[in-house]
Amino acid sequence: MIKATNLIQTGIAWIAEIPSDWDLKRIKLLFDFNKNIVGKTSADFDVLSLTTKGVIKRNLESGMGKFPASFDGYQIVKPNSIMLCLFDMDVTPRVVGHVDDEGIISAAYTNIIPKKGINSKYYYYYFLLQDKNNSLLALGTGIRITLNKDFFGTLKIPVPPLSVQNSIVAYLDKKNYEIDKFIRNKERLIELLEEEKKIKLYNAVTKGINEVNFLKSNNVNWLPQIPSNWIVKRLKHTVSKISGGITPSMDNQSFWDGDILWVTSKDMKSDIISESEMKITKKALQQTSVKLIPASSILLVVRSGILQHTLPVCINSLPITINQDLKAITVNKKIFLPEYFRLLLKGIEANILHECRKAVATVESIEMKDFTNFSLPIPPIDEQQEIVEYINQAYQTINLAISKAQKEISSIKEYREALITDLVTGKRCLNCDLE
Repeated sequence: MIKATNLIQTGIAWIAEIPSDWDLKRIKLLFDFNKNIVGKTSADFDVLSLTTKGVIKRNLESGMGKFPASFDGYQIVKPNSIMLCLFDMDVTPRVVGHVDDEGIISAAYTNIIPKKGINSKYYYYYFLLQDKNNSLLALGTGIRITLNKDFFGTLKIPVPPLSVQNSIVAYLDKKNYEIDKFIRNKERLIELLEEEKKIKLYNAVTKGINEVNFLKSNNVNWLPQIPSNWIVKRLKHTVSKISGGITPSMDNQSFWDGDILWVTSKDMKSDIISESEMKITKKALQQTSVKLIPASSILLVVRSGILQHTLPVCINSLPITINQDLKAITVNKKIFLPEYFRLLLKGIEANILHECRKAVATVESIEMKDFTNFSLPIPPIDEQQEIVEYINQAYQTINLAISKAQKEISSIKEYREALITDLVTGKRCLNCDLE
C-alpha cells in the first residue's frame, strides 16, 4: 500500500492531515440524529444490543443480562445507521456499532442516520478507530464521562469522495472477513491444544505413562481399571489436614493492607500462588480465627469460583491465609507428592465435580463429605515423580504452540487496527493497492 501524498492540515488533534481531495464537515451535516420511540408495538421488533461484536440481536430467552419491565421505551433503529454509546464512556466495552438489522435498542444510545452521499460503514470504521484510540473518550465530561450529543454533532470529521468511501469499505470488509477467519482458526487451534493438555493429564493420572502397565479392576465407579501396581484410597485417608478460611472484618482497617497474603478465588489463576489482590496484617492473624496455611499446601476453590467443568486447584509457594471459598489441603507426603496431588485433582476435576458438586441457592459448592470420601488412584511415589516430569514436558511443548497462536492473533489484530487507521484517515492510497 503506497503512502498518500498531497495532504492538507485538518486542525484535528488526532488526525492532523487528510488528502487534499477530501473535505471536512461537521457530523450534524452528514447525519440525522434520530430517536424514534417504539411505544406499544415493541413486541413486533427484535431487541438489539451494542456489544464488542457489534450491534447484535439479543436472546431474551437466555436469561442473561438485565431486562427492563417493558421495551416500550426503546427506540427503533434501521439498517445502515450507526449506534453510539456516548455515556459511561470510560467503562463501556464498545462505543460504536453498525446497525445491520432493524430492531429496537435502549433509548440511552445515540442513533445517527447517514444523509445522501454517505456510506455509513465508512464512518463506522472511522468511529471504531476513535473508540480504539480514546479520542472520543477524551472529549467526555462529568462523573459518568458523557459526550453531549449536540457537541458531538459539531465535531468535524473527514469526508472522502463517496467512491473512495465505498472502496475503503469494500476493502476493509474483505480484509476483516479474512482476518476474522484467521482468528477463528487460531482460536480453534488453541481450544484443541487445551483439550490435548486435559486428555494427556487425565490419561497420565488414571492410567499412568508406562505402556507395559497391566490393568486391574477396582470398585471405583468412574474408573473401573487402574495399573496393577497402583492402589485406591479415599481422599480423607491420603491427607494430613484440610483447613478452611474466613474473611476478617472489613470494617476493621487494622486487619487490612498488611503483608500476609489473603487468597480468594480471584487469585486462583495460575498453578503457583505467590501473590494476592488483598493482604491482611499480623493483628488480623492474632485477633481473628483466620489461620496461616503452610507453603506447599493444595488450594482448592470449593464455592463461588466453580464453573461447569472447572475446579481451580493451585499450590502456594509461601505461607498464606484464605477466605471461606477455599480449602487448603496438606497431603500425607508418604502417599502423595504435593505437585502430583495437584495434577491429579486437575486431571479428574470433571469426575470430582460430577460426584461432589451441589447447588445451594445460587451458589455452587463442593460437598466436603462427598469430597473427603472420593476415591483416588494412587501410583507409587517414584512413578508420581515420573508423571509430574512427563506432564511438565508435554505442557511446555503444547504451551509454546498456544503462545505462538496467541501472538499470531495479537499481531493480526494490530495489523487490522493499523490498516483501518491508514485507510480511514487517508494515510495510504487504497487505489494503488486494491486486491
